[in-house]
Amino acid sequence: MRRKELATVGDPFLNYFALFLLIFVVVVLFYGIIAIHDIPAKIAESRHHPHQDAIHAAGWVSLFTLHALWPFLWIWAMAYRPERGWGMSHPSAADGGGAADKSSELEDLRRRVAELEKSRTTGAR
Repeated sequence: MRRKELATVGDPFLNYFALFLLIFVVVVLFYGIIAIHDIPAKIAESRHHPHQDAIHAAGWVSLFTLHALWPFLWIWAMAYRPERGWGMSHPSAADGGGAADKSSELEDLRRRVAELEKSRTTGAR
């Protein structure tokens, strides 16, 4: 009877290996979830987002609200780009001084055309 009890216990190495594997999987999942929740904050930081602190804080709140906010944080972080801002306005209005640059360029072209016409009329005589 003693022999049969030992057979049901199994190999102690496999028991310890299974325990190690269980702990390892739990730790990897824990850190993986935290790393995934940091993705919108990393995106916002790389894009110099004006609300990067709010996105980072909301990522932690999303961790405790069963990830309900995370997709919206990702969209919020992706919506801003430094070269074009939010991208919701006309490109000429978004660059701020674009109208002034275009008017000075137009005046420069008019001046050059006038000089060419003047040189053409004086050269033809």
